[in-house]
Amino acid sequence: MNREEQFGILESLLFAAGDAGLSTEQLTEVMEITHIEALNLLELLSERYNGNADRGLILLELAGTFQLATKKAHAEYLRKLVEVPSNTVLSQASLETLAIIAYRQPVTRMEVDEVRGVQTDGPIRTLVAKGLVTDKGRVDGAGRAKLYVTTSEFLDAFGLNSLEDLPKLADPEADDPDQNEMDLFFDRFNHSKEQEEE
Repeated sequence: MNREEQFGILESLLFAAGDAGLSTEQLTEVMEITHIEALNLLELLSERYNGNADRGLILLELAGTFQLATKKAHAEYLRKLVEVPSNTVLSQASLETLAIIAYRQPVTRMEVDEVRGVQTDGPIRTLVAKGLVTDKGRVDGAGRAKLYVTTSEFLDAFGLNSLEDLPKLADPEADDPDQNEMDLFFDRFNHSKEQEEE
């Protein structure tokens, strides 16, 4: 594979990793390259981003991992994006993540990842930006992961007076209780949307 293909793969991996970032060890294993090659690629990618005013991203190294981030110069526009009211419908991934947080709160991102089977950095960022989820402290111990809970905006959006109004699990002995949680949540969400449209 040539250098440009390697850059493309590296960008894809960094994007998919999100806030968790990637270590050089992960890059060498996934891309099947040496440690030196991984460092060279990261350095060259960083130069491409940082040396080009037309690019909106930079490459950061934090705590031994590398991750993509937006340039500080664009902060004003990013803030506007978050503040602009949006009636867009939540994606399936965001709804699933929201259901898990609603039923299991307070919960860490890693616990949500474990239930969904995929990383949930993006959906959680979306939910936080929309005010449906917030972090409420951190767990004790190594890593001090954030604990996520739903907000009063979540209750308003779904027509709930309190978390006790969430649909109860129909069959706690079912083979897949996590799927039951999400199915009940989606039913409630769809019902709320139908009422709004009437």
